[in-house]
Amino acid sequence: VLAYTEGLHGKWMFSEIRAVFSRRYLLQNTALEVFMANRTSVMFNFPDQATVKKVVYSLPRVGVGTSYGLPQARRISLATPRQLYKSSNMTQRWQRREISNFEYLMFLNTIAVGRTYNDLNQYPVFPWVLTNYESEELDLTLPGNFRDLSKPIGALNPKRAVFYAERYETWEDDQSPPYHYNTHYSTATSTLSWLVRIEPFTTFFLNANDGKFDHPDRTFSSVARSWRTSQRDTSDVKELIPEFYYLPEMFVNSNGYNLGVREDEVVVNDVDLPPWAKKPEDFVRINRMALESEFVSCQLHQWIDLIFGYKQRGPEAVRALNVFHYLTYEGSVNLDSITDPVLREAMEAQIQNFGQTPSQLLIEPHPPRSSAMHLCFLPQSPLMFKDQMQQDVIMVLKFPSNSPVTHVAANTLPHLTIPAVVTVTCSRLFAVNRWHNTVGLRGAPGYSLDQAHHLPIEMDPLIANNSGVNKRQITDLVDQSIQINAHCFVVTADNRYILICGFWDKSFRVYSTETGKLTQIVFGHWDVVTCLARSESYIGGDCYIVSGSRDATLLLWYWSGRHHIIGDNPNSSDYPAPRAVLTGHDHEVVCVSVCAELGLVISGAKEGPCLVHTITGDLLRALEGPENCLFPRLISVSSEGHCIIYYERGRFSNFSINGKLLAQMEINDSTRAILLSSDGQNLVTGGDNGVVEVWQACDFKQLYIYPGCDAGIRAMDLSHDQRTLITGMASGSIVAFNIDFNRWHYEHQNRY
Repeated sequence: VLAYTEGLHGKWMFSEIRAVFSRRYLLQNTALEVFMANRTSVMFNFPDQATVKKVVYSLPRVGVGTSYGLPQARRISLATPRQLYKSSNMTQRWQRREISNFEYLMFLNTIAVGRTYNDLNQYPVFPWVLTNYESEELDLTLPGNFRDLSKPIGALNPKRAVFYAERYETWEDDQSPPYHYNTHYSTATSTLSWLVRIEPFTTFFLNANDGKFDHPDRTFSSVARSWRTSQRDTSDVKELIPEFYYLPEMFVNSNGYNLGVREDEVVVNDVDLPPWAKKPEDFVRINRMALESEFVSCQLHQWIDLIFGYKQRGPEAVRALNVFHYLTYEGSVNLDSITDPVLREAMEAQIQNFGQTPSQLLIEPHPPRSSAMHLCFLPQSPLMFKDQMQQDVIMVLKFPSNSPVTHVAANTLPHLTIPAVVTVTCSRLFAVNRWHNTVGLRGAPGYSLDQAHHLPIEMDPLIANNSGVNKRQITDLVDQSIQINAHCFVVTADNRYILICGFWDKSFRVYSTETGKLTQIVFGHWDVVTCLARSESYIGGDCYIVSGSRDATLLLWYWSGRHHIIGDNPNSSDYPAPRAVLTGHDHEVVCVSVCAELGLVISGAKEGPCLVHTITGDLLRALEGPENCLFPRLISVSSEGHCIIYYERGRFSNFSINGKLLAQMEINDSTRAILLSSDGQNLVTGGDNGVVEVWQACDFKQLYIYPGCDAGIRAMDLSHDQRTLITGMASGSIVAFNIDFNRWHYEHQNRY
């Protein structure tokens, strides 16, 4: 561990703190985890709870953020896991399918029960969900390929379940209470064994094992072998870690470590994958598909009962064969009462060895998830759809200006003051088109856009309300050499401000969408600003803004929920300084994307290449495409680490965020707009031929083609519920399409 702490500094700016959580350390409530604006976190362990409280009241009043329906108060930071769970809105959001199974499990781990990436003894725990790791093909429509999530790992094999039940019933040790399992489903040792091939976990593993790797027969070397062991070996009841659902690199021995030779004379190198996964990326993607499947969705609440809920302790745990060593449970020991330092050290070592059971959140059954069939059922509109065009197209809005709609931002969250689709034309005329979703169903009456600033000419099949014809025209002088495109604009997540670049004075500017007035001018580049991007809004509207320039640099800024770009001095917006300067390009920057979830900025220069930076300014790598992919023009990055780059002449590449080229394709269209679905699984493209196409992002398999429009497509965005696609057209129209990623998933992705 020391090898990875020597370079750490101990200084964090209060203005960067975004969330503060109470944490346990060795079963004691003595720790704090502080999350920063750049999505990193640092964990502190203090002498006692009184010190924790003092520190919380010295830190900013940020609570645990606003993403979970909780107030930003210090008492929230000091709340127990059960209080956080009961007060948040995440369970209801999961039931309504507003968040995925993965996101909900991360909430339960990280937010509610205090498990964290910063403590190997309390690493987030995820379930095994599949049972078939032997077949050449995996059918995700067969129940037999899925694990029974109502039982703990130790009770899935009936013969082994009998062994554990007998152990408990015939317990004779007076020194400790009876248990079914003398090992845990999550320990520091098991986490390190899963991640032994990648740093820093390799170093952690070696430091914990006298500089040696484990015996080759015990080393994680095969997914199928690990599953079999978890069903047969009475000392193995390990569940999984989140990385099984998003990190293909953990299965590859990319550093060439000598992991030894097993007794069957097989060299331990990369992890052997199931036959149905040809490469690690396939395994992670399909495993994630299984996690999000309906079979898992309708059972997951029962697994939550075992790990976090009412079957974790007491008689229900005994009946469920779910009792672990008593030192794994919260409240089992008070380390402060042990005055002998040798005894205390021994007790801490035992706790570390046995693992730590999460805090118990529920003493009653966890509610199930709502049925997908119930939520996806859409009654027919009274107009009844007659052909494909009527099924696919919700409505068309034509703007009188006829100027091409070059930017579309669909910030349609219901809690916004103005849920809207903001459009910007080539002539820099922008409009806030109010969004109505009164019944919550696409294709049904009441689900529409209305035009707040321009008179709509054609709407089919829904009616848009008109509330005025106020125009918002940006008349400030732009550099004549700048081609106005979607990259020149950014709309804030609350629809109240629009950021525009391309001005002759080398600035980008902030305008109010309500008044059309200039509110801030931001300088920093040595040449004209050519492109802008923003991250998804985090807490209170805060997000990152990245500006690229003809001087081949990128500057990273911070947009405050107080509605201005702020620099190192958060109390002044007059002359903000960039948070980071990103260098490495030799040519004008033409496209950029920023992902705060991953802490990364991906940018493309006019004559290549694409570079990956951290949001603190470090250059990580260049994304090297095929020989004919030289001139990047569009970039889309998902929070899952999928990076799609469009190059000139219809060429696409899909990279992992770690630089691996996963797929490529070439199409006969000059593409003007691309976007990824929220889960990163689907790519939507549109271009000069006026056709919207949907692709499977992992391999560019075509999933759907919409009917051709009468003009080229210049910009696109998705509504927050991922059910409506809004496109900006070269003819000055916007077209709203029905979109159904779930349908294409079931039609195309059940068998692997």
